[in-house]
Amino acid sequence: MPLIDSLATTPELANLFSDQSLLRAMLEFETALAGVQANAGIIPKEAANIIGSALPESFDIESLIHDSLRAGTPSIPFVKALTEHVRSLNSNAAGYVHWGATSQDVADTSIMLLLKKAQALLATDIARAEEASRHLSNQHAHTVMLGRPLLQPGPPITFGLKAAGWHGTIHRGRIGLEHAFKDALILQFGGATGTLASLGNRGLEIAAALAQELGLGCPEAPWHAHRDRLATLMCACGVLTASLGKIARDISLLMQGEIAEVAEASSPGRGGSSTMPHKRNPIGCTLALAASHRVPGLVAAFLGAMTQEHERAAGGWQSEWPTVAEIIQATGLAAASMAEVLEGLTVDAARMRANIDATHGTIFAERAMMLLAPHIGRDAAHKLLEEAVRKSIEQKRSLGDMLAEMPEVTRWLGGTTLKGLDVPKSYLGVAEEFRLRLLTPEKKK
Repeated sequence: MPLIDSLATTPELANLFSDQSLLRAMLEFETALAGVQANAGIIPKEAANIIGSALPESFDIESLIHDSLRAGTPSIPFVKALTEHVRSLNSNAAGYVHWGATSQDVADTSIMLLLKKAQALLATDIARAEEASRHLSNQHAHTVMLGRPLLQPGPPITFGLKAAGWHGTIHRGRIGLEHAFKDALILQFGGATGTLASLGNRGLEIAAALAQELGLGCPEAPWHAHRDRLATLMCACGVLTASLGKIARDISLLMQGEIAEVAEASSPGRGGSSTMPHKRNPIGCTLALAASHRVPGLVAAFLGAMTQEHERAAGGWQSEWPTVAEIIQATGLAAASMAEVLEGLTVDAARMRANIDATHGTIFAERAMMLLAPHIGRDAAHKLLEEAVRKSIEQKRSLGDMLAEMPEVTRWLGGTTLKGLDVPKSYLGVAEEFRLRLLTPEKKK
């Protein structure tokens, strides 16, 4: 992995999109194509065996990179290099390399093969994050904390509800990604203009056999200039990465020293500062946030390249390889980072309660207003509570005490009611019901 990409991918995904891995995928396409054609009696079996014997080590990467810039696609120099390699072993077999295919067939299908492997890598970390968020929610079902609308203290919620919200968005993102992968992982095989005319009336037969051999879906027809299914996959990655970024934003804010309600796990070399030894930085969240900043632009770049001309585009699909690779790797980094964060997250329930208490009960002004409103009207109750909150803040006394000194309030609300005003667990509404619904979405249907 180049140093410049060290904060953009995981080692596993960097390896998956490496030069050697891409060459293996392109060779897998050519090997499978030759094999099914040999089985169908279209090319000699000996030729197929020789074509299938080529290894990534047989190719000069630097030459392929140089020649790709001249050819407008890596596929053309790759096929030429493969043909020359086969010719060095058997001149007759060289004539059957890439039989009936076009350069975009090998380019698109090789990316499909890499995406198929990437799906498994992504699924593992997404499942980890989903399960970790479920565990946090169950563990802290009754841990009260401040709600923070517009970053300001609000009526209490439970950390269990917050974590269930995280679980819900990860779950939905995972399902969306699974559906998008299922639709996108298909063969590309259409020949020059998407008719497979070079194979006569056997095009459908060969395409179906080739798709089965490669473990990909067989589409209704070649999709050279129709990129919607792949675009949907890129968009699903964008949604999931943004959802993971939202969780990372929540956690990084809760880690601020002034709040200090949660913390990422620490270890030697993780979360430190080059100049401030006291710091415990939100490193996993930072990586996920960085990915969530990059992916929207990359998805937009993919969507912008979808307006492709006629049967084969000039510049559209040629732009996709690096875009797709970067989106998948950024998504994978976000998933892996947040899985680690959620699995090791430390939750300080005492600090959460202390931060509630530090508001002197002003976060329960809504509750008091709703108790008063049936007696004096909403507007009058709102005005009284504004005054009481102002005095509570100025005097650093509880809102209940302020209200107890206001005859307009005590006429309607007794001392017991006012003393119990700032009990967080008595003003959680249906938080627990919402939490359980988020953890079991299938039961809502």
